Amino acid sequence: MEFTKNVFYGTMLFDCSHSILPVLNSKSEPPPLFDGTPRLYVSLTCPYAQRVWIARNYKGLNQIQIVPIDLQDRPAWYKEKVYPANKVPSLEHNGKVTGESLDLLDYLDNNFEGPKLIPMDPEKKEAANELLKYTDTLTKNAFIAFSKPDSGVVQESGPAFDYLESALGKFADGPFFLGQFSVVDIAYAPFVERFQIVFPRFKNYDITDDRPKLLKWIEELHKIDAYTATKADPEKIVETYKKRLVSRL
Repeated sequence: MEFTKNVFYGTMLFDCSHSILPVLNSKSEPPPLFDGTPRLYVSLTCPYAQRVWIARNYKGLNQIQIVPIDLQDRPAWYKEKVYPANKVPSLEHNGKVTGESLDLLDYLDNNFEGPKLIPMDPEKKEAANELLKYTDTLTKNAFIAFSKPDSGVVQESGPAFDYLESALGKFADGPFFLGQFSVVDIAYAPFVERFQIVFPRFKNYDITDDRPKLLKWIEELHKIDAYTATKADPEKIVETYKKRLVSRL
């Protein structure tokens, strides 16, 4: 799979050209591990891995190779030789492997060149910390709501989406959470992407209803190729969440 685009955003030109290795499963040989090539191990449907993939693209880090793993049929060598936690994302860099998506966003920003994702402004930095802490609340409430009858969806998830709507109005220098695109947008984008698809499909609930700033934010995200190049197939998202619903019956 190949993506080749130049993106003009703000005052920087980002080259989002990158290639993706074929998805690796239990029958696949490993890449040449720890040969000096930085590698980001992902799943093409995992929102946590997507966070780091977006950041890699946005910072123009084409030297980091994308290595997709089949989470339903994982290669044994991934756990044995790469990442004992046996999950994604993980980053192979400088002879070691680091995991956890939010930690990796910070790692990329501090160890690689490219546009900064974490703001220097004290007020925005404080806002970023608060919003990043809230990501778990959003996902927890949304997943609980998804398992509820349709009548309970708004009550369970509405306050979390209202929180996002309110947060998007704090800084006036752009349509993103901190005004300009940042680590916060990257942290939320993969999850909102999925909720915008599955809630109308399964729960007859549009998360952008009466939330114009959230809708605008989603529209602006889709102007950033570093994000759109990582989007999962909507039908695969639907299938994943359908299985989640069935498992709860």
